[in-house]
Amino acid sequence: MANPEAQPFGDTIDLRTEVIETCLRLRDKLGYIIGTSGNVSVRVEDGVLVTPSRMKYDDVRPEDLVVVGWEGRIARGHRLPTSECEMHRRLMLDRPDFGALIHTHSPWASICACAGRSIPVLSDDMAEIIGGEVQCSRHVPSGKHLEMTAAVLEAIGPDACAVLLGNHGTMAGGRSLEEAVAACQVIEKSAMTLVLAQALGGVRTIPEEAWRWERDRYLNRYGKPEDLAEVIPPPDEELPGAG
Repeated sequence: MANPEAQPFGDTIDLRTEVIETCLRLRDKLGYIIGTSGNVSVRVEDGVLVTPSRMKYDDVRPEDLVVVGWEGRIARGHRLPTSECEMHRRLMLDRPDFGALIHTHSPWASICACAGRSIPVLSDDMAEIIGGEVQCSRHVPSGKHLEMTAAVLEAIGPDACAVLLGNHGTMAGGRSLEEAVAACQVIEKSAMTLVLAQALGGVRTIPEEAWRWERDRYLNRYGKPEDLAEVIPPPDEELPGAG
């Protein structure tokens, strides 16, 4: 199952404003970012639009965001891009299904990252929105950006839209910023579920055949007439278990 390619966004003021608002939401409402930690990127025609380095999110304005070209050089912007921009750029190149990426240090997912524990597919929403097991990469010191990028690329694989960074945090993607935020939320919920379910004796994972079906439905049929045909039985057909 190949994930559909994400279409690049136009580099507009509205898009840049949405990136900033997403950063503030991740920090203030969700608690996934502390201080200037974390970063956000969006696929545009000529590269990756990313948040700037070492700026308080309250101070960031649309013109402070930076476009890093596909070859790795700054294409537009007067600021330095996030120090983890190479991870965003390479993930976008390797995974054309990503239209946006978000790096966070959310608490429950960070627990799993510090334990070196990948998160298996535990729930239907994880199957749909994440699309596979969230692997944990090996630990790389934060300042070794190229080595960290290599570790993340090794760990993420072709299916899941998220990865844990060993002893560090998370990276999650989607076709849009909205999908990427949802992926961050599902990772956090799934990490909490995994940790707490261990107290009840362990977790029951969803079989691969089932989560692949769920992911394909979410990407290709959810909200379309063909999906409705699967959930509404023909007239006079008896529902399973009825009667």
